[in-house]
Amino acid sequence: MRFTQEEIEIAKRADLCAVASSMGYTVRRVGKYHTLKEMDSIRIYNRTHWYRWSEKSGGSQIDFLKQFGGMDFVEAVEWLLDFIGCRKGQGLKKTIRVVKPEKPEPEKAFVLPEYAGSNAYLYHYLEQERGISREVIDFFVEAGLLYEARQYHNMVFVGTDASGTPRFASMRGVFDKNGKGFKCDVAGNDKRYGFNVVRKESSRVVVFEAAIDLMSHMTIYPMQKDNMVALGMLADTPLQTFLKEHPDIKEIAFGLDNDKWGRKASAELTEKYKAVGYLVEDVAPPQEYKDYNKWLVDGIRVLEPEIWQGRNR
Repeated sequence: MRFTQEEIEIAKRADLCAVASSMGYTVRRVGKYHTLKEMDSIRIYNRTHWYRWSEKSGGSQIDFLKQFGGMDFVEAVEWLLDFIGCRKGQGLKKTIRVVKPEKPEPEKAFVLPEYAGSNAYLYHYLEQERGISREVIDFFVEAGLLYEARQYHNMVFVGTDASGTPRFASMRGVFDKNGKGFKCDVAGNDKRYGFNVVRKESSRVVVFEAAIDLMSHMTIYPMQKDNMVALGMLADTPLQTFLKEHPDIKEIAFGLDNDKWGRKASAELTEKYKAVGYLVEDVAPPQEYKDYNKWLVDGIRVLEPEIWQGRNR
C-alpha cells in the first residue's frame, strides 16, 4: 500500500505521548521532555519524536510503533492515521490526538554548579575507578574545565567556546551503583558545544563520545598533542561548531565506541566529512573493548600492568 507524503506527514502529527499511553505505557513529564515509567531511558521530545539513550535509537511516531509495537512501516502509518481519525484518502476528521503547540517554557540561565572547595572525590574516582592519570586530571582541573560540585560531589565537565567562555557543562556522579553512575547536562547549556581541548599548533582533531574516553585517550597516548572533542552523544553538532571556530583543522579522527551505534555513526560521519574535504580516519580502541576507558582499565591497567605503570609514573 502506498501513502502520499501528506498522509505520512499527518501520521507524524500524532501525539506520541497519547500513542504511548494507548499502548499501555505510563507517560511522565520530566522538565522539557517526557519519559516512560516502564522504560526510563526513553525521552519523548515535543510529543513528536523520541530517543532511547540506552540503545542509542530513536525517531518518529512511526519508528516508535515499529520498534515497540512490532509493526512494519505500512501497519504503523495505518495505525497512526486511524488513531488520529484520518482514513486514507478521506482527510483528517478529528484532531483530538494530534499534537497541539505547548506553551514554551522560559529559557533557563546557564549557571555552572557551585564548586565543592575540594576535588578529592573527583581525583579518587577518576584515578582509582577509571584509571585516568593524575597528570591528565591536573591538566583539566588547572584549566578550569573540570571540578567537583558542592552538591552530591558530582564531577562537572565544562565545554568552552573559542574565547574560553563556558557554554556547555555536563555532570557525572562519582558514586556508581551497579555499574551505573548519575549523568545529566547542566540546565541552560548550549548543546552546540562539547567538552574540548584546543591545541592551536595541531591541524588534527580527535572525536569521542564521552569526556572520560577523551581523558582515557590522553592517558594512553600522553605524547599526542591534538585537538579533542567529546560529543556527549552521537550527533556531530559539537564537532561542527569546533570546526567552524578552528578553521585550520584539516584532519578528523573518530574514536567512537565499538558498539553497533558507535560503529554506524563513525562510518556515516567519515563519509560526511570526507565529502567536504577533510582527511578522516577511524581510531577506535581495539575491537574487544567497548570504548577507550574500557581499554584503559581492562586492557592496559589489568592485562598489561607494566605498560600501565610506565605510562603513569
